[in-house]
Amino acid sequence: FHMKKKILFALQIIVFIFYLLYLEIYKNRIFGWVIAIALFACILIIRKLVLSEKTWWKKLLFNLIFIAAFIGNAMLSAPKEEQVKAYEGSNPEYTEEYTVNEGKLVGIFNEDKSVEVFAGVPYAAPPVGDLRWKEPKPASKWDGVKVCDTYAPMAMQKRSNPIYAFGSQIVGYNEIPVSLNDNFIEAMSEDCLYLNIWKPTDAKPGDNLPVLFYIHGGSLNSGQSYYYAYNGENLASKGIIFVDIAYRVGVFGYMADEELIAESKNGTTGNYGLLDQIAALQWVNDNIEVFGGDVSNITIAGESAGSSSVNAVCVSPLAKGLFRRAIAESSGITPKVPYHTFRDMDYALQIGNSIEEEFNCKSIDELRKVPADELVYTSFQNNEMTVDGYAIKEQPYLTYLKGENNEEALFNGYNGDEADAFVMFSEMPDVDSYEEYLKEIAGDYASELVKEMPVTTDNEAKLRYKELLGVAWFAYSHYTWSELMSAEDRPTYLYYFTKDNKGLGDWHSGEMIYFYGNIPDNNNYDESDRALSETIQSYILNYVKTGNPNGSDLPEWKSYNEAPDEILLLGDTVGMEKNKYNKLFAIFDKYMESIE
Repeated sequence: FHMKKKILFALQIIVFIFYLLYLEIYKNRIFGWVIAIALFACILIIRKLVLSEKTWWKKLLFNLIFIAAFIGNAMLSAPKEEQVKAYEGSNPEYTEEYTVNEGKLVGIFNEDKSVEVFAGVPYAAPPVGDLRWKEPKPASKWDGVKVCDTYAPMAMQKRSNPIYAFGSQIVGYNEIPVSLNDNFIEAMSEDCLYLNIWKPTDAKPGDNLPVLFYIHGGSLNSGQSYYYAYNGENLASKGIIFVDIAYRVGVFGYMADEELIAESKNGTTGNYGLLDQIAALQWVNDNIEVFGGDVSNITIAGESAGSSSVNAVCVSPLAKGLFRRAIAESSGITPKVPYHTFRDMDYALQIGNSIEEEFNCKSIDELRKVPADELVYTSFQNNEMTVDGYAIKEQPYLTYLKGENNEEALFNGYNGDEADAFVMFSEMPDVDSYEEYLKEIAGDYASELVKEMPVTTDNEAKLRYKELLGVAWFAYSHYTWSELMSAEDRPTYLYYFTKDNKGLGDWHSGEMIYFYGNIPDNNNYDESDRALSETIQSYILNYVKTGNPNGSDLPEWKSYNEAPDEILLLGDTVGMEKNKYNKLFAIFDKYMESIE
């Protein structure tokens, strides 16, 4: 009997721990934790009395009451949506007033008052109601002074499963993300066209500081403008102005439909997220001088789908003259047939028709009436740009061949293990199926990839396959982009990021915290990581200011124009080395040429 009591007590403890874990993973509010602990205390106080009862139904009733109480507590303390503050604590210190085209606004100071932050600044009208799937309209003017101390809601997107997000934090960052300071879910809205600005506190009109304009990634399906990895405070403290933006994603950003073409005065559809990005860039051109920025020295930057978007802005005639240079991390759309973030219009229109059928709508007007929180869960993917004849005139590589692209210089590259995260739960090849798997990225030229990267074991087949996917999906686009830029004799710099750590390492997006100076203060990183970050930031700052990343105190970064067979290694060491993928690039070139 005593052993039975001990086992039951141990089970109760285990169940309670899992219950608290549930509250943490699902971001339940603090009072839910207080009630949970109080309920468990009640169990401990009266369990001996109840267990001494011989009547089975009293024991059952006791357990059912407490189970119901715990379930009710979880439901009542479920997190609310909140917008993320651009400051910590409860008493931000506000800046002086600034006047932009739409009205007056104030921001806040960072902790040491070296940087002013303006969060949630509208750059276009809310794309809601009749403006859903229309080109962005100018933001409305406002009366009084707008307080810009809180980030605007992220664009409508499918929320990631909390359990998956919790697990990915453990796997990707080698840490258990337990905190009582994040008991809410981040606000999300179709009304999402806002940007954030970080500027040096002493910057004033006429200072003509260079501007870095950042476009976030997320497969054109997700993401937000305020993620810590590309927070602009650190670079702004070093003498530039940093802007990042939100834009429509998924079905709201890349839906295509014949009716939308007909109703658009520009005859466009399918690229609303891209049009948002260009509208934000136009807003910066119209207003950044107020914050001390130089409209003639704007560099656009982005990572992953943000990098593909940078590439699209570079070929869009709508963005001509709005910026000078580009920084592109781990993605592009310059191959003859891009591997991702790009589709042909016929296919885009087919998907649009399928979405109308999915929601039993007979017209775009009917589809516009579907609530955003329902539409976002369409079963059809809408995370690719297309040639619409307006924002993008033709396949991007053709624009480069004509020399009509917009960027005068390019800073770009890729990481060592780009594809690992994308195939973590996928079936992988063995020795016998290795070549067959490679046909998905190289067609009939898969056999040449096998000759170049042979395998003898199943484990080797898996490792090689992941590496080749990374080369095809990510590295190859930067090779083609650099080739096209070099052919125009425009300065181009290509890097290869390989720094390992206890976090993401050199997986896809692992470089961002190094590029923008946001290395977390935890045991995943050491002084070598911070030193590398300082080196990379110096390259970026030099490039943003002058178009050349090199400086007297930095390892020489040869341009692709002068050393096309070499690449800058950014890892435990920094310096030029021979690009180990050149032979693979040649094979992918042949594959692309074979596609009609």
